[in-house]
Amino acid sequence: MRPLRLWIHTRRHPSAILLLVQLLGMLLYPFIEHAPAGHGAFNVFGVVVLALTIRMVRRTPGETWISATLAVPIIALLALQTFFDLRSTLLPWSSALEALFYFYAAGSLIAYMMGDRQATTDELFAAASTFTLLAWGFTHLYMMVQELHPGTFAAAVNASAPRSWSELNYLSFALLSSTGIGDVIPLTVHARALCSIEMLVGVMYLAAVVARLIGFTTQGRVHRRRPGTQREEWEKD
Repeated sequence: MRPLRLWIHTRRHPSAILLLVQLLGMLLYPFIEHAPAGHGAFNVFGVVVLALTIRMVRRTPGETWISATLAVPIIALLALQTFFDLRSTLLPWSSALEALFYFYAAGSLIAYMMGDRQATTDELFAAASTFTLLAWGFTHLYMMVQELHPGTFAAAVNASAPRSWSELNYLSFALLSSTGIGDVIPLTVHARALCSIEMLVGVMYLAAVVARLIGFTTQGRVHRRRPGTQREEWEKD
């Protein structure tokens, strides 16, 4: 019975499952990214995230076929990188497609959250999941730029070395949340332009989407405290 209940809960809140898997990947990947098979393992994990994201998009106003169409070449490119020595050649292409995929999924979730005037449990999970999708999208953009123009990013440790996915993901979260740039910094004008756009996206997302959901949540609590006629009138409005 417990597996059945878990499956039902998963179907009700796919955003929560996607968020959990992404956070788990962010915690585990630093342990394997420098291992010989680490890149292949992360590619396999990326395919899992793609599948979960497509499943989530089905509940939003977004078109599932668009997500699936983007996912097919991504999976093919990741497979070629895993089984053949083509990472340096194919990584910019796969990173660009993954960025587009995550941005489309994030836009679909935003449309889902903005489609009504209430804040459900799944929409609250979707708010966090969307933030993570946006951060991952910009991370893959940074990976693409770094591969095309080596030396794009520097850090306090091994400044001249290419930045790993975990480091660029850390930079992405720092910029999107407006908490600061940290010890990873963009050096070229193109990278700084992307970082500026991410900071703007983060501020607008928190101000327009998250604040709206919080407002609906607060209104719902006030509404439940109102007795009889006032509550019914509020619902009609």
